[in-house]
Amino acid sequence: MQVKEQLDRAVSDFIWNIVEVHSQLEEIHKTWAQLLGITEPQWLILMAVDELDEGRGVSGIAVANKLRIHPAFVTNQTKKLEAMEFLSRVTSPDDARYLRISLTQKAQAEIRKLSIKRQSLNATMLEGLDEESLHYVNKRLILIAKNSRLASQKLSIGIL
Repeated sequence: MQVKEQLDRAVSDFIWNIVEVHSQLEEIHKTWAQLLGITEPQWLILMAVDELDEGRGVSGIAVANKLRIHPAFVTNQTKKLEAMEFLSRVTSPDDARYLRISLTQKAQAEIRKLSIKRQSLNATMLEGLDEESLHYVNKRLILIAKNSRLASQKLSIGIL
């Protein structure tokens, strides 16, 4: 029974550590957003567009999927970000029903201004981890995220 209790304790510690990291990341995102005069969700949308855009723009659905939020919220917020000249939204050349979202030059410049602070922040957050260790942690987190989605689905349909 002691082995089960140790595993339960390790799982509980892991979950609370993730909660703490998530909380700190939210605070960091809020600070970045404030520096640009936008909201935290808007900051995350900018970061998702930056991450996903490979030069042709990105769909609102792809942004919504990346952030695990409703596409209608992305549409609403990207309109606001467009009005603030942080995003451009153009009709997709492949399908006129969809928009392609890209960072504007203004947004790219603002994000570049923050890059030195972001590098310092990342160095502070990840102090004590080398590239190999970080790669290892990321691989395990990807597996845990995948398994968490499966567990959540099972729980929601009553299998667990």
